[in-house]
Order: sequence, then structure tokens, then C-alpha cells
Amino acid sequence: MKYLFLDTSSFNVNIAIIIDNEIIENFSITNSPKLSENIFVYIEDIFKKSKIKINDIDKVFVVNGPGSFTGVRVGVTIAKTIAWSLKIPIITLSTLELYATTKVSEKYLIPFINDRNGYLYAGIYDNELNNHMIDKYLHMSELLKEIQNIKECVMIGYEKLDTTIEIVEPELDILKIINKYEDDYSDDVHLVKPNYLKMIDAERNLEKNNDQKNNN
Repeated sequence: MKYLFLDTSSFNVNIAIIIDNEIIENFSITNSPKLSENIFVYIEDIFKKSKIKINDIDKVFVVNGPGSFTGVRVGVTIAKTIAWSLKIPIITLSTLELYATTKVSEKYLIPFINDRNGYLYAGIYDNELNNHMIDKYLHMSELLKEIQNIKECVMIGYEKLDTTIEIVEPELDILKIINKYEDDYSDDVHLVKPNYLKMIDAERNLEKNNDQKNNN
């Protein structure tokens, strides 16, 4: 089986070609505002290096958030287009669970993406990728309450936080998360969408305007 893995959701762009449980090509580069201009070059290049054609792909795995709004949208749109045009399955993956594939000695991993004003996206996983707190958008103080009884843990992320808990940068094990989900049923390609975990500004403004209209 031949898989395309696509992650444009956060700090790095990660693209991989997997054949029969082996990564034959893997590309990673720091994400940038020019992602939408460069992503097709990245994808074309990795297919050239892997010496297979995009029509050979049997399944697409795409990371659909949380993370960069633009990055997530770009990755999801491309993955949906490929899956729809080739009529192949598409599987969505969590950015935070992908971070949790990082190999550490601690039993529990707390992957996070820092936001603003003390808020962050975070989840709690163990070394086998079992989920112990669903991915949430929450304040750091709320997260500390969630993990107050967890003694053996490490945080996984790229940003610095004001905490005494050790923070480790992600070292992604793409095969680990693909092996977990490769036998799952495909998502309906038409229903696949970004998982932002929080309301984006446009949605918040629309909801505010609707509330004001309803109150008038």
C-alpha cells in the first residue's frame, strides 16, 4: 500500500510517502507565509524523489488541526482534492496527537500549541497514543488543574511556557500514528474540514452580529 502523509498545520510542513509501512521519502521545512505558493513544489518534488506517481497513492493522511488557520486550510484542501479526484480514502489526524508520537521516557505526554493571553491548544496522551484528555483550547491554569495528579509527564511543543514542567520539541514518528489509524474507515471527503478547536474571528463576528439582530 502506498500512502501520502501531509501536515501543514503548525511549525513545520511535513510530507511523506509511505510504502508498505516504510517511509521512502520524507520532507520537512519550517512553515512560512508563502506556504500556498510553495506547497505544490514540495509535493511535486517528493513524488519525483520517491519515483512514484500521485495516481499510485492508495490513501491520504492529512493533519487537520489544531494549528495555523491558513496552514490547516491549505493542507486539508489539497488532501481533499487528491482523495476526491483519485477516489481514494482520506484519514484525518490531530496535530497534537502527532506531537505525542515523540519518544520520551515519561509515561504521559502533553502536546501543546501556544496561542495568546495564556491560552493554548493541548491534549494528554500516553506512550501508546491513548488519549487521556481530548484536545482542547484552554487556559494554562485550566491545563495545570487537569494534570495536577499526573506525576510522570512532559510537555511537547515548540514554544516556551511559564511552567516548571519540562518542555521537549516534537520529534515526529509518522509511522506510529499511521499504523494506529491505517485500518480506520475513511472519512467522507466532502465532510472533512479543519479542526480549529476554537472559533475563528470571522465566525465569532458573525455570531455576534446574529445575536445583536436577534436582540433587536
